[in-house]
Amino acid sequence: MDYFHVTLSEREVASHSILALAHLGDSVYELMVRTRLLINADLTNRTMHNETLNYVNASAQFEAYQKIKDILTPFEADIFRRGRNARVKTVPRNADRAKYHTATGVEALFGALWLSGNHERLNQLFEIIVDP
Repeated sequence: MDYFHVTLSEREVASHSILALAHLGDSVYELMVRTRLLINADLTNRTMHNETLNYVNASAQFEAYQKIKDILTPFEADIFRRGRNARVKTVPRNADRAKYHTATGVEALFGALWLSGNHERLNQLFEIIVDP
């Protein structure tokens, strides 16, 4: 099995737990952030870690959603909505509950796109998110 080139149908993706998609999407999103930082800047490990935290947190992912919400396909909007509405057991103390739920939706979206093999769309959304 080639875990870097998985291609599931939208139906197969939607059949998975939304929190499982968010779990995967959290890693996909962070990997994209770390890769971008590595390619675009010569940073120390500590600086790279701190810069990563600027992108991979509930507030930043809430802002990311604001940038992409109007261009989501119906499938993407549905995955996001399911992720945002998922019942999470805990919310970190330093996170606003609404922003945390939105971040979970973004992570679910990235997990779903990864599993569907839609890397072009992942890159398109990510570029919009990180574009100043």
